[in-house]
Amino acid sequence: MDKLKFEIVTAERVVYSDDVDIVIAPGIQGQMGILPSHAPILTMLRADELVVRKDGEETVMFVSGGFLEVMQNRVTVLADVAERVDEIDIARAEEAKSRAEERLKEHIPEMDLARAEAALRRSLMRLKIAERRRKKRPGSG
Repeated sequence: MDKLKFEIVTAERVVYSDDVDIVIAPGIQGQMGILPSHAPILTMLRADELVVRKDGEETVMFVSGGFLEVMQNRVTVLADVAERVDEIDIARAEEAKSRAEERLKEHIPEMDLARAEAALRRSLMRLKIAERRRKKRPGSG
């Protein structure tokens, strides 16, 4: 079976790079599945779960926006933030959630409401993805 060359990159590092069977990405208009020989596309991503499958194994990542490009059996994601599900620091995500909730409650006039709401959405999505994947692991109860 044909493969896709997939790479997800942030400003800090290459998060994942490999040949894969399918990429399931959170496009701004909904989930999109990309298989080998997909037509060229460039789209924005929303904060959510990104999944790659290779030889029956799934790798799950959190992405916080960015862009996805498909060109000649190559999928490139340039993400604002990206981390594998096993890299998500639950305690840090909980702290970020609490900070964002506090900022929203304070109603400080000079506060950037959109930034606080975006921070809250990112932390909630990280927690949701980590919790969902933790429940799916064998032997996790």
